[in-house]
Amino acid sequence: MKYLLLLFIIPFLSPAVLAQDDITKTKVIDSLYREDQFYLGITYNLLSNKPDDVSQNGFSSGLHFGVIRDMPINVNRNKAIGVGLGLSVNSYNQNLFISEDNNKVNFAVLDGNVVDYSKNKIYTYVLEAPLQYRWRTSTPTEYSFWRIYTGLKVGYVFASGTKYEGSTGNIKITNNAIFNKLQYGLTFSAGYNTWNFYLYYGLNDMFDNATVNNQPIKMSTIKVGLMFYLL
Repeated sequence: MKYLLLLFIIPFLSPAVLAQDDITKTKVIDSLYREDQFYLGITYNLLSNKPDDVSQNGFSSGLHFGVIRDMPINVNRNKAIGVGLGLSVNSYNQNLFISEDNNKVNFAVLDGNVVDYSKNKIYTYVLEAPLQYRWRTSTPTEYSFWRIYTGLKVGYVFASGTKYEGSTGNIKITNNAIFNKLQYGLTFSAGYNTWNFYLYYGLNDMFDNATVNNQPIKMSTIKVGLMFYLL
């Protein structure tokens, strides 16, 4: 008899149990959520404002990673300010030859028809601080969403150098003062969930007061690629 009574009561208990479960789930929803994120980016690095006859060759790459603190600025928490800290490693393969002579740095444009070389690149290691305005379609229960992040990135070049390998030998220059230590530019990223298009547009010169063939070197960087945001 008691088993028949249980079979009669269980159907009425189930909705109450499920309702209680829903209440419990509702309680754990974080209405004050933040989109604090780790980021990892891969870019193709371009040089803009190149002097005459200077060109890029091969693949110039960038690797960027760090963390961003999210600070929502509206009730729906779909708008926020992001402040972060990260590291970036960049290379630029091109034909601008850099050499040192008695602590003086010299620049020359390599002619591939005259000089035989297999490598000529610039590399930088940059400590970065991104500052972003963030818009997204996220909610307390939606973890896959559209986003548009725009802002400014300021970087400190803590290590830099050049590598040349050619018929005249191998030449390396490291941490020369000719590089601008401070780098800054505008950023834009947009996409859905983890995958996002990324653009960095440098606003200042790579080198400090440098010339080649009596022409000022006003090169700056443009980085185009993918940025992955990971919670």
